[in-house]
Amino acid sequence: MTDEATPHADSSEERADLSHLVRERMAENRISLRALAAACIDPEDRDTGPLWTRGTLGNLLAGERVKPPRLPELRALAAGLRVPLRVIQDAAAAQFFGMDSVYSEDAQVRAMVHGFEDLSPEDRRKVLAIIETFRQS
Repeated sequence: MTDEATPHADSSEERADLSHLVRERMAENRISLRALAAACIDPEDRDTGPLWTRGTLGNLLAGERVKPPRLPELRALAAGLRVPLRVIQDAAAAQFFGMDSVYSEDAQVRAMVHGFEDLSPEDRRKVLAIIETFRQS
């Protein structure tokens, strides 16, 4: 993964959901940047080796702009941090694209909604009703 600068969808509202998640999990697991980078191997393609460098992870933690990760990189980071892929995907979607993950009551249906947290309570209920409709289909 490279450290290329990539503009956020809305640069006026910088989010750091993935950065915070990585920092928290590193502390919980008592793992260094070097160890995390070595552990970030895509479980679906172990032959490619680690997909995150210590430098890229350091930049992510420092709030520097990094290129949004692709699915193999997200799987590798999930493996390295020992969290479900969905958790990493949600944090990356929030940080890089300003998208909030909204789930059905049973967590079987997920929708990505831009600015869900900024919606009025009534509009949030409408979004949740739509998600529940898909769950019941």
